[in-house]
Amino acid sequence: MTVPDTLGGIGEIATLARIFPRLPQAAAQLLGPGDDAAVITAPDGRFVVTCDMMIHGPDFRLAWSTPRDLGWKAAASNLSDVAAMGAVPTALVVAIAAPAHSPVALLEGIADGLREACAALWPGCGVVGGDLSVSSTLTIAVTAFGDLEGRDPVLRSGARDGDVLAVSGALGLAGAGLQLLFERGVDGRGEPDAAAAASVRAENPDMVGAQLAPAPPIADGRAAALAGATAMLDLSDGLAIDARRLAGASGVRLDIASAALGDDPRLALGGGEDHALLATFPPETLLPGGFRAIGTVQAGDGLAVDGEPFLENVGWDPYRGWNGASG
Repeated sequence: MTVPDTLGGIGEIATLARIFPRLPQAAAQLLGPGDDAAVITAPDGRFVVTCDMMIHGPDFRLAWSTPRDLGWKAAASNLSDVAAMGAVPTALVVAIAAPAHSPVALLEGIADGLREACAALWPGCGVVGGDLSVSSTLTIAVTAFGDLEGRDPVLRSGARDGDVLAVSGALGLAGAGLQLLFERGVDGRGEPDAAAAASVRAENPDMVGAQLAPAPPIADGRAAALAGATAMLDLSDGLAIDARRLAGASGVRLDIASAALGDDPRLALGGGEDHALLATFPPETLLPGGFRAIGTVQAGDGLAVDGEPFLENVGWDPYRGWNGASG
């Protein structure tokens, strides 16, 4: 039986030599991995930048996610943040810390997921650099860059009284997938179990896939900006939490129609990790792409559902939502 190479066994240089060929090259790249820093073009003279971390335990369970899933989700969540500014993704910088006993195949799989996500969600975006380190906890940190193409960024603070509130992407599907994994993707002791999770995923590919390998509507960020969106953000922590953020930044009240939230409005409001795009548009706007109206912007403050203040504390907060388990 062949023993797989580990990170500690072959070291950083050999590991990088195996990863680099698997990574996507960015169209905006002038100088990629290999030097102390990458060089990328910024035709607009401005660029957007964002970063996000995924940590084993609070953000993913290795029993449920494949290495490809981890790379895909790390890319997708950052591409969505770029899109939420009305920009187009150009480049990613990826840092990974992993236990030394981890098989090299783990990082190769993550690299494959990064490449496949970029190719599927925004071709031309690629990985231009990053870092590797050792840690007892697998951690993936991605910094993403985007080009505004001469437009002003779409901020959270521009919503106005009378605007239409709209969303592009699924609501509650990722939350439903996570519920399934916690209910059925576990062993007899309630611990995450790879075989059980694979079975659940095979039976419910859309729900579980939305959680483990989301496909945000990246192109609709640019489409929203071109259509005159007044405000926008990525729905990562749940519609209720993120809608309150937009309302607070804009100094308005958002009133959501529960009938527009699907069969389970409560899950849509609090599920989290949808990575849909929430935006506001002037009332006369023909909604672009996959956007659909779910409410209105009004004078006032906070969040309402069907005209009634919605005060429930639902959604994802890493400081109160994680019980310390990994799996």
